[in-house]
Amino acid sequence: MTEDLLARRARLMGPEVPTFYRNPLHLVKGEGVWLWDKAGKRYLDCYNNVPHVGHSHPKVVEAITAQALTLNTHSRYLHEGVLDYIERLGATFRHETTQAIMVCTGSEANDLALRMAQAVNGKTGIIATDNTYHGNSALTSGLSSRRPPVGGYPQNIIRVPAPDSLAPVGGSREGQAQAFAAHVKAAIAELETRGFGFSSLILCPLFANEGLPCVKKGFLDPTVAAVRAAGGVIICDEVQPGFGRAGEAFWGHEVLGFAPDIVTLGKPMGNGHPIGAVFARPDVMRAFREVFAYFNTFGGNPVSAAAAMAVLDVMEEEGLQQNAREVGAYTLDGLRSLSHPWIAEARGQGLFFGLEFLTPEGAPATAFVADVIEAMLERGVILNNIGRNRNTLKMRPPMPFTRENADMLIAALQDALNSTPVRA
Repeated sequence: MTEDLLARRARLMGPEVPTFYRNPLHLVKGEGVWLWDKAGKRYLDCYNNVPHVGHSHPKVVEAITAQALTLNTHSRYLHEGVLDYIERLGATFRHETTQAIMVCTGSEANDLALRMAQAVNGKTGIIATDNTYHGNSALTSGLSSRRPPVGGYPQNIIRVPAPDSLAPVGGSREGQAQAFAAHVKAAIAELETRGFGFSSLILCPLFANEGLPCVKKGFLDPTVAAVRAAGGVIICDEVQPGFGRAGEAFWGHEVLGFAPDIVTLGKPMGNGHPIGAVFARPDVMRAFREVFAYFNTFGGNPVSAAAAMAVLDVMEEEGLQQNAREVGAYTLDGLRSLSHPWIAEARGQGLFFGLEFLTPEGAPATAFVADVIEAMLERGVILNNIGRNRNTLKMRPPMPFTRENADMLIAALQDALNSTPVRA
C-alpha cells in the first residue's frame, strides 16, 4: 500500500515530493498528542506544532463547522470575526504592533513583512542568519540555506553566522552576543556599499532552525541597537516559538526581551486550518499601505478567524502556556538525564527541545541522529532533526503534552540510544 501511494504521489505530484522518514507514514487519524497510521499503530507526536492545541481539537472543529455553515467570504466585506481576533491577539503584545494583515501561510507573512520594511525606509537590503528558514516565496527562499536559488543568492541579502551553543560565534558563549552584533553591523555596512541600503533584519527569536541554541534574555540587545542606529526594521518570525510554546512568555521575543517592529505568524494559529498574519506598528502599516496595493482573498476569512479565535479560547481554558512551562521543564530534566557518550547538549525552551550529538572527535553525528529518528519511529514516537548539520534531535509536541507523555518519550529515547549503532 505504501509503495502504491508513493508511486501515485510521484505520478500526480512529480518526482521527489518530500516525505518524512525512510518508510513514510500513512496517517489516517489524529487526536490530542496522538497519531494513528493505516495499520492502526499509535504514535506519540513530539514534532508537530501545526495542531497547536492538539490534533482534531473538538472546540476548534466545532468553531470551523459552525462558521462554515453560516458564512465564508473575503475581507472586502465587513465582518466582526477578523476584527475581534486581531484586537484580541494584538493585546498579547507588550509593544505597539497592534495592526494586522491576515494571510494564509507563514511564507506569505514573511514575504509581506519584508516588503513592509522596504516601504518604511525605501531600502532593499535584508539580513538573516546563515542557517535559517522563513518560507517558500521567491523573496523568502533567498534567505534559506537549504538550496541556493537559481542564479545564486540575491546580492541584496546577506546571511550572518547563526548563534550556536557548542560552536558560538566569536568563540565563546560570553562573547557571542557582541560577536553576532558585529557581524550584523558589518552586513549593514556591506549592504550600503552594494547600493541597496539596509532595510531589515529577520530572525526567529529562539533561532529554531539554527538548532535552538542556548541564548538568554538580552542576547539580542547589541544587535537591536545596531539595527536601530542604522534605521532598519526588526522582523520577528514567531511561527515556531509563538503562542505560548516558550512557556515563560507568550512570544519568543519576550524571552529575549526585545520589541520587534513587525511580527509574523503562521502554522499554530488555526490548529491546522491555514492562516497566518503580519502584525506591525501603525506607522509601519501606514508606510506599507502608501507604497503597496495589497489584498489577500482568503486571509482573515470568517472561517479562518473562527478557527484562530477557538485556538486562543482553548489555550486559556486549558492553561496551555502554563503547561508548556511546567511540562517543558520536566521534559528537559528528563532529556538531561539520558545517558549516551555522544550526547553533547540537551537544551530547550518551554515545549521546544533540542538534543545535540557529537562524535568523540567532535564531529556532528548526523548519520547517528538520522538512525535514532527511525528507531524512535519504530517505538511509536515522532520527532525529527534540526541544525546546520542535522545532528540535533528536534522535539516540538502539541501543547497538551503531559508528564506521562514526557516519560514515554524519555524511556523510548533511552532505549533507542542503547540499541542504535554509533556512526557519524
